Amino acid sequence: MIIDKYTARQTAKVLLQVNAIKLQPNDPFTWASGWKSPIYCDNRVVLSFPLIRNYIREEMAKFIEQHYGKPDVIAGVATGAIAIGVLVAEYLGIPFVYVRPEAKKHGRQNQIEGFIESGQNVVVIEDLISTGNSSLNAVKALKEAKVNVKGMVAIFTYGFDVASKNFEDANITLHTLSNYENLLLEAVDANYIKQAELETLSDWNSNPSEWNAN
Repeated sequence: MIIDKYTARQTAKVLLQVNAIKLQPNDPFTWASGWKSPIYCDNRVVLSFPLIRNYIREEMAKFIEQHYGKPDVIAGVATGAIAIGVLVAEYLGIPFVYVRPEAKKHGRQNQIEGFIESGQNVVVIEDLISTGNSSLNAVKALKEAKVNVKGMVAIFTYGFDVASKNFEDANITLHTLSNYENLLLEAVDANYIKQAELETLSDWNSNPSEWNAN
């Protein structure tokens, strides 16, 4: 769920402004999964814009402290959420770790990088939620380390039904600064897309794996 409607619209606005999110309903992207998509999101772009990255970190940090209290550790999901996770942890003045997709094959064979102890309270930071599988894989690793995962906070979610089900099944609460619904509202109001293109973008979101550009 979004933190609140104002934050959702404001976050969508800044992501569109710096092209962290691109909308191309007439010239779709191809994702690594093979899905055709009229939207591409790369929230790492915000790191290059100090005012916007500070806005993102402060909104995340303030929400975490208000909703969860100050956790013992912030955990970022590699690789996209490492930098924003560090910024949030720095703002809150608490330790940071990050979680790899899988354990390294060499050295200490860590999946969690950084110092963490059993029983600590952890909030997970993510940049983008699509199906939620990679995010929840990080949560699984943290739980195996016997820490208390309080919840996850992400910059943006596509709002897929499969993601909602995955988080529900894993019993993990997800909050996001913005989502696809508010992105489209902002995109129409700010003339990033025409009203006619809104239907194409809405159709994709309802069935992304079967959508095509025709």
